[in-house]
Amino acid sequence: MTRVLVVDDEPQLLRALEINLRAYGYQCVTAVDGETALAAASEHHPDIVVLDLGLPDIDGVEVIRRIRGWSQVHIIVLSARHGSQDKVDALDAGADDYVTKPFGLDELLARLRAAARRVAVEAEAPVVTTPHFTLDAGARRVVRDGKDVRLTPTEWKIIDRLIAHPGRLVSQQQLLLDVWGPAYAKDVQYLRVYMAQLRKKLEPDPGAPRYLVTESGMGYRFEP
Repeated sequence: MTRVLVVDDEPQLLRALEINLRAYGYQCVTAVDGETALAAASEHHPDIVVLDLGLPDIDGVEVIRRIRGWSQVHIIVLSARHGSQDKVDALDAGADDYVTKPFGLDELLARLRAAARRVAVEAEAPVVTTPHFTLDAGARRVVRDGKDVRLTPTEWKIIDRLIAHPGRLVSQQQLLLDVWGPAYAKDVQYLRVYMAQLRKKLEPDPGAPRYLVTESGMGYRFEP
């Protein structure tokens, strides 16, 4: 059963969503403010978060940033803020989708179904085994020389993109857009720093990469 955390400071709306989502087969947890939402996300590990931006204690965009510090859960913003910049800020912070209030229940349910399908696909994420490390993308676990290697959420985003197409070139710009968003599309230095970190963690010789290969001026490829 798909677990959904709904965060909104309007009690009537929160209750209505809880009733409807349970009626449609979702396991539902609710929160009325940002701090409660962060605690609930940590405790219940939802598959999807439906999040209002206008919360009484922490702005919703900040809640997204904090969740993204440790989780790749799908986040659907459900907000009365209609401005383009509000949407850009939320999506750049890590939201996956944005629905404006007032909204139709059918539309929200359709967005939830789409998110649930992506969750199911990600649950079948690949396991990569090399002579030097094993990487389980679904379990978010890397083992090297019998020991766990910790990757940051940003490093996981990069690895996810590269191992999804082994042997194929992924351009610098595509990685920047996918991982950091349009505001960082030209910040190649970000990518270089994180690739260097990943090589230190995974490569037998970071100075001569075997798995995370650079195509100069173009991008990167994962060679299994």
